[in-house]
Amino acid sequence: MESTDIPKDKIILYSFYKSSSAWRVRIALNLKGIKYDLDTLNLFGGEQKNPEFEKINPRKMVPALVIDGSLLIESMPIIEYLDESRPEKPLFPKDLLLKQKVRTICEICNSGIQPLQNLKVTNKVEKEFGQDSIAWVTYFNLEGFKALEQILVKTAGKYCFGDEITAADCFVFPQVLGSVLRFNLSLKEYPTLQKIIDNLSVIPEFIAAMPVNQPDCPEEEKQKK
Repeated sequence: MESTDIPKDKIILYSFYKSSSAWRVRIALNLKGIKYDLDTLNLFGGEQKNPEFEKINPRKMVPALVIDGSLLIESMPIIEYLDESRPEKPLFPKDLLLKQKVRTICEICNSGIQPLQNLKVTNKVEKEFGQDSIAWVTYFNLEGFKALEQILVKTAGKYCFGDEITAADCFVFPQVLGSVLRFNLSLKEYPTLQKIIDNLSVIPEFIAAMPVNQPDCPEEEKQKK
């Protein structure tokens, strides 16, 4: 990790290769064509608890983004800031109702699924409460997938909303694909989600943001690619 001094002329993303929240921001930065430096933290090794990083993000989580001489945390406001400060290649529609629908999909992932599979939560479920964390994660993911499928079947084209990539795709792709890979979940009952994931999987900006393409991804995981 770098110093907590905020540089005025750098863009730095604090990230962990497997974090779906950081993955969203990597996609958004790539789609916007924004070049950035990575400062990686090993969440499995507890580096996010380092007092120096706590000064950066009191929640001790990634992502955190240094940009325009400021430090931003939380993936949703980070992506909204990127879209508002750099409106080229918009990620949110101008139409207010459609914008609300895109945000709804983002929030199903952001607040309805991801927090329940967060490492801090699954450790609590398993180590302190003595329960099956995989069963816990599977249940909440599939409940979320079911909701996403029912909504997206009405809006999807190639991607979540027609044939234009939006912020919804930045959230759905890491959440769904990440859970499929990490927890061995099936999309057999969610054909719309499967189609969207397949279509996004060939987009260069999405490929570059994949966990296996991050410098902190362990070599043995890259070999499984």
